[in-house]
Amino acid sequence: MSPSIGQGTTLGKARYTFGGDEHVFVEISESMSLPAFFKSMAICTELKKRAVPGVTEICPANASYLVRFDPDVMDPDSMMRCLQDIEASVGAADMDLQTRIIEVPVLYNDPWTHETLMRFRERHQDPTSTDLEYAARINHFKTVDEFIQAHSASPWFVSMVGFVAGLPFLFQMVEQPRQLEVPKYLSPRTDTPKLTLGHGGCFSCIYSVRGAGGYQMFGVTPAPIFDPAQGLPYLKELMVFFKPGDIVKWKPIDRHEYDTIARDVAAGTYQLPIRPVTFSLTAFWADPDTYNQELLQVFHGH
Repeated sequence: MSPSIGQGTTLGKARYTFGGDEHVFVEISESMSLPAFFKSMAICTELKKRAVPGVTEICPANASYLVRFDPDVMDPDSMMRCLQDIEASVGAADMDLQTRIIEVPVLYNDPWTHETLMRFRERHQDPTSTDLEYAARINHFKTVDEFIQAHSASPWFVSMVGFVAGLPFLFQMVEQPRQLEVPKYLSPRTDTPKLTLGHGGCFSCIYSVRGAGGYQMFGVTPAPIFDPAQGLPYLKELMVFFKPGDIVKWKPIDRHEYDTIARDVAAGTYQLPIRPVTFSLTAFWADPDTYNQELLQVFHGH
C-alpha cells in the first residue's frame, strides 16, 4: 500500500467482499490517502449512527473497514446493500472530523532501543548505522537532529489500531514528496522495547507492548497507551487509548523529562495533553503547512 495525502485522488466505487457468514470487508481504495481514510471514517460513523440491527463490530482501517454482524438478525446480502447505501450517501460535508489532538512525549535516540537495535544489526539494511542515522541518510537529511525535527514538526493521523492490542498506525500530514519513508528491517526482530516509536514505509507506530517487530526504532515514549488495569486518568474510559482519526504531535523530550514523566506514570498521576478539535480536509488541502500549525496552536500556553 503506497500512502499519499491524495488531494487529487479520485476514489472509485468501493470493493465489497464477504468474510464467511458474519463479516463484510469493504476496500475504499488500494492505496492510502486522506480521501480514502475520511470516506471510510464517514461510512463507519454513519453506520454507528443508524444503529443497524445485527451489527456487532465496526473496524475501520487505513483505506478500508470491516463489519461484523449477526446473520440471524441481518442476512449478508441485506448487510451489503445497507453499506452500499451509506457509501452512496457520503458527500463532501462528511470530510470534517470531530476528533482530538494528543501531544505524545518521545525520547528520541534513547538507550533502550539503541541496545536492542545493536543486537539485531545483522537483520538491518545498514549494519554500520543506527536506525535513526540510516533513516536520516536515505531521506536526505544531513544530521539525525534534522530528521527528528522533520519527524516531530508536523502532526500525524492515527489511521488504524491493531496488529497487537492498542498499537496505532499513523501517517504524516504533509504532501507526499515530504513524507518520511524508511523500509522495515530485512527480517523482523524477536524483541522490541515496550512503547517504542517505530517506522516502516510511510507509517509510524507505537509498540504498545514488548515483542517482535520489524519497524525502524527511533525512540520511546514514557506514556502507556494500553493498560488492562486502566491505572492512568486518560485510560479510565478504555484500556486501549488511541482511536482511528486521532491526531498526534510528537514532542521531543530529554532524559530528565522522560524520568519525570515515568515517575508520574508510576504514581498514577500522569495525564497526556489532549485537546478536542474539528479537522477539515478541505481547509487542510488549501494550505497544509498553515493548517497544521493552526492545529498545533492548541498546545501553546498549556
